[in-house]
Amino acid sequence: MNTVTPRTLSELTNPVVIDVREPVEYVSGHAPEAASIPLGELVARVEELDRDETIYVICESGGRSAQAVEWLNTQGFDAVNVEGGTSAWRTAGLPVTKGN
Repeated sequence: MNTVTPRTLSELTNPVVIDVREPVEYVSGHAPEAASIPLGELVARVEELDRDETIYVICESGGRSAQAVEWLNTQGFDAVNVEGGTSAWRTAGLPVTKGN
């Protein structure tokens, strides 16, 4: 499985990032670029994603995002897991956006 560190992700220009945590977790603080698509909605909302883009997937600690990346890759996407998730993002001192 392809992975990226939060720091490396933060240095990319206009990455496509999806946060697969639940909405209440997302609004409490997320990576600024991340769009909310909860893991339980991913299958139903997969058509919202561009198959020509690398999709970076983040959750709180990396477990749910790993599941999402595994599934997305089987669907033909180039999906990458963010190591350590939002927890590692915060620990790295990277900016966090609250709310939607």
